Amino acid sequence: MSFITENIFTLKHQLPSSVKLVAVSKTKPAADIIEAYNAGQRSFGENRVQELLNKKDFLPKDIEWHLIGHLQSNKVKYTVPFISMIQSIDSYKLLVIVNSEAMKVGRIVDCLLQIHIAAEETKFGFSMNELSENLRSADILNLRNVRICGVMSMATFTSDTDQVRKEFRYLKDCFHSLKNKYFESASAFKEISMGMSGDYELAVNEGSTMVRIGSLIFGKR
Repeated sequence: MSFITENIFTLKHQLPSSVKLVAVSKTKPAADIIEAYNAGQRSFGENRVQELLNKKDFLPKDIEWHLIGHLQSNKVKYTVPFISMIQSIDSYKLLVIVNSEAMKVGRIVDCLLQIHIAAEETKFGFSMNELSENLRSADILNLRNVRICGVMSMATFTSDTDQVRKEFRYLKDCFHSLKNKYFESASAFKEISMGMSGDYELAVNEGSTMVRIGSLIFGKR
């Protein structure tokens, strides 16, 4: 058994059945992705559109691709025809563009709203104030070719587990606030994507439904 296969089996044994594993395959060759695929993994996350485009045609068609990195507006049209989920919607402008491109190809694209929870200013994401403003005015809710499925975020890169736990709890609170105010009748709004290789156990304990794990599967980049 290869170490990639072993790592997939170990993680799936550890994770609750309610938590989806997204294998982060950025910078990894197609051969590594095939190993994970042969171990039963179907959901893969990529950060960069160009890298994803370079890989996808050499890999099985039933792979569920998640875009998890910052998405530039001019790359949306290349992503929308096949992407399973865009986890990194970090502005209303970007969501409008995804909606427009999805309309052109007759798709409804699943999206997560990326919320800024970290102490690091370099990370992307909505503030709750701007997100609430968009939702109160029904701007987001009126977009028909995107389906808002929940929230996503990245915690601060730190060894302070109390801080990371606090940030994850904040994201969960954001999720419930949005669900109760704007998405109460939306059955698709159910995902909290938080947790990566270094903090996924904390994230699961705090209510994550989706973890994005790379190095614990494929090894260090």
